[in-house]
Amino acid sequence: MESQSRSTSHNQTVDDDSRLITTATTRRIQRLTLHLNPNPPPPEEELLQRLSCGSRAKLEVDKTALSIYMKGKYSEIQDRVFEFFNSRPDLQTPVGIPKDEHRELCWKQLLGLVREAGVRPFLCVADDPGKYFAIVEAAGSVDMSLGVKLGVQYSLWGGSVLNLGTKKHKDKYYDGIDNLDYPGCFAMTELHHGSNVQGLQTVATFDPLTDEFIIDTPNDGAIKWWIGNAAVHGKFATVFAKLMLPTLDAKGVSDMGVHAFIVPIRDMKTHQTLPGIEIHDCGHKVGLNGVDNGALRFRSVRIPRDNLLNRFGDVSRDGKYTSSLPTISKRFAATLGELVGGRVGLAYSSVGVLKIAVTIATRYSLLRQQFGPPKQPEVSILDYQSQQHKLMPMLASTYAFYFATKHLVEQYSEMKKTHDEQLVADVHALSAGLKSYVTSYTAKSLSVCREACGGHGYAAVNRFGSLRNDHDIFQTFEGDNTVLLQQVAADLLKRYKEKFQGGTFAVTWNYLRESMNTYLSQPNPVTVRWEGEDHLRDPKFQLDAFRYRTSRLLQSVVVRLRKHSKTLGGFGAWNRCLNHLLTLAESHIETVILAKFIEGVQNCPDPSSRAALKLVCDLYALNRIWNDIGTYRNVDYVAPNKAKAIHKLTEYLSFQVRNIAGELVDAFDLPDHVTRAPIAMKSEAYSQYTHYVGF
Repeated sequence: MESQSRSTSHNQTVDDDSRLITTATTRRIQRLTLHLNPNPPPPEEELLQRLSCGSRAKLEVDKTALSIYMKGKYSEIQDRVFEFFNSRPDLQTPVGIPKDEHRELCWKQLLGLVREAGVRPFLCVADDPGKYFAIVEAAGSVDMSLGVKLGVQYSLWGGSVLNLGTKKHKDKYYDGIDNLDYPGCFAMTELHHGSNVQGLQTVATFDPLTDEFIIDTPNDGAIKWWIGNAAVHGKFATVFAKLMLPTLDAKGVSDMGVHAFIVPIRDMKTHQTLPGIEIHDCGHKVGLNGVDNGALRFRSVRIPRDNLLNRFGDVSRDGKYTSSLPTISKRFAATLGELVGGRVGLAYSSVGVLKIAVTIATRYSLLRQQFGPPKQPEVSILDYQSQQHKLMPMLASTYAFYFATKHLVEQYSEMKKTHDEQLVADVHALSAGLKSYVTSYTAKSLSVCREACGGHGYAAVNRFGSLRNDHDIFQTFEGDNTVLLQQVAADLLKRYKEKFQGGTFAVTWNYLRESMNTYLSQPNPVTVRWEGEDHLRDPKFQLDAFRYRTSRLLQSVVVRLRKHSKTLGGFGAWNRCLNHLLTLAESHIETVILAKFIEGVQNCPDPSSRAALKLVCDLYALNRIWNDIGTYRNVDYVAPNKAKAIHKLTEYLSFQVRNIAGELVDAFDLPDHVTRAPIAMKSEAYSQYTHYVGF
């Protein structure tokens, strides 16, 4: 008995010790888990309840506060543009207007905006670029042809005089450009050369006997092509040509590289084409038929030596060339660098187009009812998960792009003030990437919006067709999107190399400089399994995931390029890795977009608006991660259970954004006379539609 008692007592002690050890171990694990993940995941039942689309909890959004925050400090000038055209029905673009009539109307719209409404975009090009881009976006919302024609006059033709010329050019041309007495063109693109500007074939040969340049088109491939304002209205052109100086050697001339020249193309009084200049109409286009694109050929056209835009290179009376920059490549880079504003404007304006499209599609999807439970009222088509999947991530992307392009405009404005070299490099890469990424996304989204609105989306009056056709060329304007993404990739590789040589990183690449080793380290085996909502909606997790992907892509493409260069050479290796490089560039741009969106959320002063923006930002981030979930799974950054949780949460967030979709599009503050689509009217949409067709 005593032995049995001792045995029982001993076993009891062991059991007690085991329980103590187990309890202590459990507490340690819990503390470690809380340390690693301060926001523990909710119980599975709670998560499933949150994910149920039967839940109707929705945020209360102060639309006025959100709209004020989104429109920023340039809302007054945009409202001024909108109200002017609302007060002038004669200047509003009818559906299906013929090409020639559209061109004349577009010119009248521009004249009215400048001379009647007193909106002077040219005053803002240099002094307040943010205001200028806001004017362009508003004008493009009225008619995209008007926005583009305004850009040709003030950003391209006017901008070339401001940015590439010197005081003598500004004194002579500024007022005429500003008040539209001097309508002009930007003659860079040729029949055989677009993106490869260094390959342009038009020549400008200096004649020391007459102190003139002679502009020539040496062959048909050198004909200037797609030149806006050339076919009908332009009186001047900034012509990009190779500057040729006579020499005493066997060659006879010396090529100083591509320069810009002011060339009059029509008589100021009679508007007749000047001698030696041949102008043809490029004809009917897929879209933007309010812009008169033309082709120009020059046959020994003589211009004064002073017509050389000589900021980066000049020719003296005796034919000597001088420049503050030592090489052709540096002069070329400086010249194109001053023209980066066009890319900034296209990225910014493309967001404006996306705002209109997503507003029309969302409002119609809230209005349109179809099917439903048996013997119950039909439901809004935006209540269907498939419609939410089409439109809600797009609405989130619209907000994301707004904050990213707003940041780009701020950086560009600062660059114009300071001319800081590091900022110049940053703006060049960021403008190329955002222009490419945003315009490509918008182009695809316009088709999705049309489809989401069914047959009514196919009606011209509801605008998707014209928006899609007019915007499509944004993917080619100011640099083909694929070429621009390669510039981003090349710049990123350059910065990567500089990192290991002790160089400095431009602002855009700071996250790689600061945390490259962190992002390339082996994923934490604990965190790859976290699936709690608080963790997945943590901005740090989202941004880390984006940065990790970019860092891996960068490191792997460096290895591949080094390997292929040994057998294929530099060009061949680049081409072999081209798709990899494009993916790298897109990943980096997505990372920048998310970072700026997170900043935009954090800086929002109104609590209800901040909560709404946080919801939208989470949808943007998690939807992007889910769309590329294969990449994260392949490198074990996300475990299967976590991938499944991301997918479920993305669907739930789409549903939650759907609940405030009306408020979110209303916050864009686009009046009905700007959206113009009957199916998007805030009230009596169907009656507006039936009235339009004659009932």
